[in-house]
Amino acid sequence: MTTRTAVVTGASSGIGAATARRLAEAGYHVVLTARRQDRITSLAAALTAAGHQALAYALDVTDRAAVDAFAATLGRCDVLINNAGGALGTDPVASADPQDWRAMFEVNVLGVLNVTQALLPALTASGDGTVVVLSSTAGLATYEGGGGYVAAKHGAHVIAETLRLELNGQPVRIVEIAPGMVKTEEFAVTRFRGDEEKAAAVYAGVAEPLTAEDVADTISWAVTRPSHVNVDLLVVRPRAQASNYKVHRER
Repeated sequence: MTTRTAVVTGASSGIGAATARRLAEAGYHVVLTARRQDRITSLAAALTAAGHQALAYALDVTDRAAVDAFAATLGRCDVLINNAGGALGTDPVASADPQDWRAMFEVNVLGVLNVTQALLPALTASGDGTVVVLSSTAGLATYEGGGGYVAAKHGAHVIAETLRLELNGQPVRIVEIAPGMVKTEEFAVTRFRGDEEKAAAVYAGVAEPLTAEDVADTISWAVTRPSHVNVDLLVVRPRAQASNYKVHRER
């Protein structure tokens, strides 16, 4: 059988990198995309050295022309993992910077739209395509200080939900994975603009937040279900987190 191809956006670190590794181990030819070419090139080389099939392609998902050019280089695409995203700031709505909101909307919503639109013809032509949207529990419920990120992730959630309706009857599954508290090396640090102390406080007292590998395993599981099985929405949280605002913290 021809090796199936999986495209992973935001594959330079965190959940994206872990997902690329997991899908490569599952036998996919993985195409790693992200803005930081050095990181994805290094990861692709490591996967290739381990006997897997991997290719790196520098890409900014908010640049539609670049996304279209990337899509034109692909011979095939069976799986798309829309992972590129992120949060900026924790300001209340009354004083939040509109530029932060715009940046979050660009990557979390329009980035998903750009790549999905560009690759959908190839995904459909495969006869058995899967689109995964990495949203967040922030896309299902709000919390103070999260307005911009919550709005963006609600947008990603709605893209997945609407696309599933619109593609009903086509050979493409639409899967949404919504992680809760995940501790990665960059997410919270980026949100707090490099303030590592504030970033660490997010996870203070939480015995075992999710890891990037936990979410990657969840994504891989959903993608590798039989073709007739669609995981519409899977919410995954650490045991210590009951909701976005109720987290058990050990003293």
